[in-house]
Amino acid sequence: MEGGIKPMKPSSNISEIVSKFAKVCKFRSIGVFSSENPNHLQHHKFTNDVKELVDGVEKEVDVNGANVLPDLIEVCSKSNWSGHDEILKLFDVMSEVKLAYVQLQEAHIPYDPDKIRTADELVFSNLDKLCKVRRAFKEKQFQKSNSLFACLNVLKAEIKVQERSLERLKAQAKKKDVEIGYLKKECHDLDAKNKMLVEDVKRVEKEAIKRLNLSSVDNVVKEVSKSIHDFAKPLIALMKASGWDLDEAANSIQDSVVYSVRSHKKYAFEAYISRRMFYGFSLKSHNIDDVLRFNDPVDVLINDPNGSFAEFCRTKYLLIVHPRIEASFFGNLDQRNFVSSGKHPITPFYQLFVKMARWVWLLQGIAASEPASEMFVVNRGTEFCDDYMESIDGLLDGQHGRYTVELMIVPGFKIGDKLFKSRVYVSKLDSAS
Repeated sequence: MEGGIKPMKPSSNISEIVSKFAKVCKFRSIGVFSSENPNHLQHHKFTNDVKELVDGVEKEVDVNGANVLPDLIEVCSKSNWSGHDEILKLFDVMSEVKLAYVQLQEAHIPYDPDKIRTADELVFSNLDKLCKVRRAFKEKQFQKSNSLFACLNVLKAEIKVQERSLERLKAQAKKKDVEIGYLKKECHDLDAKNKMLVEDVKRVEKEAIKRLNLSSVDNVVKEVSKSIHDFAKPLIALMKASGWDLDEAANSIQDSVVYSVRSHKKYAFEAYISRRMFYGFSLKSHNIDDVLRFNDPVDVLINDPNGSFAEFCRTKYLLIVHPRIEASFFGNLDQRNFVSSGKHPITPFYQLFVKMARWVWLLQGIAASEPASEMFVVNRGTEFCDDYMESIDGLLDGQHGRYTVELMIVPGFKIGDKLFKSRVYVSKLDSAS
């Protein structure tokens, strides 16, 4: 506080003022107010006490007013209750006490018992008012304290609720952590089992391939047809995504083909891939064990990047995938240049190609192992003959009539004394012809 004055609580100031006024009460038993011959000494003592009281009150108000008022404002500002009315009443009572004191002095000179009695009553009446102001102030402080305590209790209750919620959430989080740990372990176990199953499947496939012989070569022929179909699907998808006109591309492979439905134009792409893969088909014997030793044909290329199978893959890839097609797929010719340099990229597209090339390579090796083996092709326009041809997708199931070959999808083979029919796409001949 300014001036170095120690702040005082409003309630303590009012109490001190009231206690000073209480000193005057003992004079009510003295005859000064009832006797016609007053004792001047007692009167003088009474006057001095009252003067001291009023001077003290004025001093408290004047000197410590700067302490009382801010303290009251500070207390009131902390709540919704404003002590402005009590402060005004306090100063009004002080003014009335001062006025009563002045009247009391005037009643002594000249000495007038009636005026003294009236002034006395006025002093104590104002003292009662002062006590009421003090009580009202304390009551409102008490009410405010109760309100604050109520707020605190509500906050404490809310804190307890939130703490319980927090504990519940912690318990749930702990439970979830346990579940996550269990699921992670289960996932790890499943991954391990899957790996074992994959190894089992690869082992079975490898054993099945190793058991290939003339009696099971028909399985190899079926795999050749299937692998060509599997490679044609991503090739067509990439061409479509790259903005190629598939109708025009199909016509460029073989024009004027009569298709039953538009979706059958996919067979033109399969015929193109088959024609390129079997171009220069050699019955020169080669060792297929190099391919059978590995589950994944890509591993064959990694193990022997300059072997006969690697050279076969390199030649056929460059023959099938035109530079313009590859540039439209990947935006560059990096993969083609990589293959041309004698290397083999491990990309999904090239891996699909190598899987297809493996079955063609195996079929060529098996056919070359038989002296009487040969491959035959069916030209377009040839009349369909089911003795050495089969139609794709069962187009001729339950139908009669004459049909002509539009596309040869897979050539036919005669290996030993067994004939493997050529797969063809046909259209019905005009009855006029």
